[in-house]
Amino acid sequence: MTTLSVVVFLLVYLGMALGRVPGLAIDRTGVALLGLIVLLATEDLSLAEAGAAVDMPTITLLFALMILSAQFEHSGFYGWVAHWVVHAAHNPRRLLAILIAVTGTLAAIFTNDVIVFALTPLVAAGLISEKLDPRPYLIGLAGAANAGSAATLIGNPQNILIGQAGGLDFWTYLLHALPPTIATLAIVYVTILATWRLTPGTGKAPGELPTPPIDRFQLAKGLAAIFILIALFLTPLPRELSALAVAGVLLMSRKLSSRAMISAVDWQLLLLFVCLFGVTASFGKTGLSQDGLAWLAEQGLLPDQLSVLAPLTLIASNTIGNVPAVILLIKLVPDLSDGALTALALLSTFAGNLLLTGSLCNIIVAERAEATGVRLGFVDFARSGIPMTLASMAVTVVWLWAIGLIPL
Repeated sequence: MTTLSVVVFLLVYLGMALGRVPGLAIDRTGVALLGLIVLLATEDLSLAEAGAAVDMPTITLLFALMILSAQFEHSGFYGWVAHWVVHAAHNPRRLLAILIAVTGTLAAIFTNDVIVFALTPLVAAGLISEKLDPRPYLIGLAGAANAGSAATLIGNPQNILIGQAGGLDFWTYLLHALPPTIATLAIVYVTILATWRLTPGTGKAPGELPTPPIDRFQLAKGLAAIFILIALFLTPLPRELSALAVAGVLLMSRKLSSRAMISAVDWQLLLLFVCLFGVTASFGKTGLSQDGLAWLAEQGLLPDQLSVLAPLTLIASNTIGNVPAVILLIKLVPDLSDGALTALALLSTFAGNLLLTGSLCNIIVAERAEATGVRLGFVDFARSGIPMTLASMAVTVVWLWAIGLIPL
């Protein structure tokens, strides 16, 4: 059944690139699920093999962080943040700077997908009330969420996977990732100013906008949970168990039902991970990936050097998406060095800013914005995304080479 595994693998990753199946209402998660179903139904992959292929520490950590984010969502924190950001609407440059700084900071603590899911409709609605063109600010929101998430090993799904697969130290990674992350946030800001004409808002005065209610007690619980989680990251306890323990404590609430908290989890994203683990495991059984790696090694083209890894992540992230690309690369090349894994985390994340389809985060922003009546098109995104991505990746390559983390 080698042929079937290869065909399913190619079709699934083609679906990742297209984002859908032409003529059908099937998204990336549906494509991956159908691929896995075919492999299981034909017994090309057994249920036991599919289960063994799933990286449970990664899934567990991502789930726990979504519960932590749900605590902030139900406290009204995200609504308050969006309201505060839009208060700067009569100074567009200040508004953009605040939006990028706040989004980047939050994305480093929570997953970027969760942050943009919560903030996009709130920010878009506020900008519309101020009679502003939301598009440049939404591009800034997506760009900052991607950039800020690169700072930590819990900032986005691909970093979580890389950190777990390589056993990277949380604080060592932060030390290496923070400078290019800050530089990229600055690049996002400058690029949007250079590619869009920002004009002051002409809608309601900020003081006339109602302030969203916030539950201070629930917010305090969320902040305490973050501090406890950071403290646990300093211990030898595995990150996924630390996060799961904190999530368990948050679920024990007298006001917020566990159903409400659990319903905030992005189950689609978790299912996408599970299915891609199974599909790539089936492809790995064919031996073709090992043969391909042997050939690449002979040509000196393994992704353990920046000259290979940078263009590879740029192309893969903007075809099949950065999360599927990382899952594929980790499975095919399981023995990458810590330096190469750090470079992979940074470059695959920054590469996601190139096009609207480059990351799930971008797609979430576009879909959530459209629900509020704002259409963020492919060309709109690309006019800022292409220059900001090329500049940020160039800065990152120079930084990684300069500190000797990975050869050029």
